[in-house]
Amino acid sequence: MLSEQIADLWNRLLAAGIAPCGLGARDTLRLEAGMNLYGADMDETTSPLVSGLGWTLAMKDEREFIGKAALQQELAAGVQQSFVGLLLLDKGVLRNHLTVITAQGNGEITSGSYSPTLQQSIAMARVPAGAAGQVEVEVRNRLLKAEIVKLPFVREGKSMLTDGGNNK
Repeated sequence: MLSEQIADLWNRLLAAGIAPCGLGARDTLRLEAGMNLYGADMDETTSPLVSGLGWTLAMKDEREFIGKAALQQELAAGVQQSFVGLLLLDKGVLRNHLTVITAQGNGEITSGSYSPTLQQSIAMARVPAGAAGQVEVEVRNRLLKAEIVKLPFVREGKSMLTDGGNNK
């Protein structure tokens, strides 16, 4: 029976020293790695070009795919938003759907949480193209300072925010 096989596999994984984890751990790890979550950072209404996924598209060769023409039009018109990392400089925790205030206009956090690796709050956000440097995030009617950084925040368990990383 399948349920017995699944239980047996679970028990063997535990015996091998593999620790169970839940969605919270998955969410923290993927956020630190700068990886999108469908339904939060992207969905069928957002372009891959404003979701940090332009690198996945075969735009520079002859291959055709559904939606390529629309993406070419978006590129020709100029992509209006950038997908960026945010590092909270003040005390607090960044969460999904908070407003990001930049000199170029407002954006929105798509995913945010506390980073156990960095020991501070981080987020991924969609902001107006050209936004850079320090911004403010509206958290419970307060404006907190944050800094736009390049994704990912963490690679191979190490901060990408330090001199050894490529973010700052």
